[in-house]
Amino acid sequence: MRAARITGLTQTDLAEVPVPAPEPGTVLVRTRQVGICGTDLEILHGTSAFLQDGRTTFPHVFGHEWYGEVAAYADDPPEGAPAVGSPVVGRTMVPCERCAACHAGRPQRCAALRETGLYGLQGAAADYVRVPTHALTPLPCGLPEGTGALIEPAVSVVEAYRRAGLAFDDRVAVIGTGTMGLLAVQFAHHYAAAVDAVGVDPAGLDLALRCGADAAHHADEAPEGAYSLIVEASGAASAFTGALRMARRGGRVALVGVAREPVSFVPGELSLQGVDVLGIQHGISHYDRTVALFERGVLEAGPLVAEVVAAESADAVRHAFALLERGRSGPPKVLLDFGGPRVTGS
Repeated sequence: MRAARITGLTQTDLAEVPVPAPEPGTVLVRTRQVGICGTDLEILHGTSAFLQDGRTTFPHVFGHEWYGEVAAYADDPPEGAPAVGSPVVGRTMVPCERCAACHAGRPQRCAALRETGLYGLQGAAADYVRVPTHALTPLPCGLPEGTGALIEPAVSVVEAYRRAGLAFDDRVAVIGTGTMGLLAVQFAHHYAAAVDAVGVDPAGLDLALRCGADAAHHADEAPEGAYSLIVEASGAASAFTGALRMARRGGRVALVGVAREPVSFVPGELSLQGVDVLGIQHGISHYDRTVALFERGVLEAGPLVAEVVAAESADAVRHAFALLERGRSGPPKVLLDFGGPRVTGS
């Protein structure tokens, strides 16, 4: 089968590899489309913590934002499992379901956590991907093409609003106009009193308005002390201090973006202003409800997809990464499509 791989620093290919062999409790899924994101770029450039601590090695089959159709179960599927041929999306995080954290309802903190396409489990940027049966979520038929690849980033947006306790009278600011920022705007457009977009890319801010933002502000001109809830989705370190300035007294700041640089701020201001800061992990428990949000039209993938690249050659894989690295203005998401002719031999 075809597999798109990161083979070394700044190196990718499209290789012939064996179809994953069946293992008890697993299912083989025929990949349809895979999203590429900043986490994949970190692996490509060697800045990923997963590479640095040895959890990920080259060659690496990436792909943690994906969907496809059930091809075959390794053994008898549990009652209610998606039928062969059914569309599904797979959870990226796969916990052991046995450790203390899992039993306490905190699977993101699982002691034996694996993540498809990141570490521990081969990614979905291939004709087929093998995942634990319990890690599948059914997709309704008829969803617009590409929607399944946006489920994975969207679950963390849902987790952010759950942790922050989004209310109908909240005035929300979303910092960042990438994939998660635009999804956060779409969500708040339906469930908050108002939502403003904050960023640095004019085309991204314009797209945020089309996604439902009531107003759009350059990051240097965002109103201070104006918002009851700020979702930081840019991953820029400076956005954290910006979010604190934008929060009103008693406000909440939900950190969805992962900043890698240190920042300077006065901790006492958090206490004096009563601001809560929430670190948001992956919304592993929200796949079903996130699928429902897309089905109902609360969330919409179409405006976020810049280009769909057919996974036909090594050049196509390089092109897909190059599109993302250019920092495209406007729609942020690049998808690799494995829906064409397939190589099924092992």
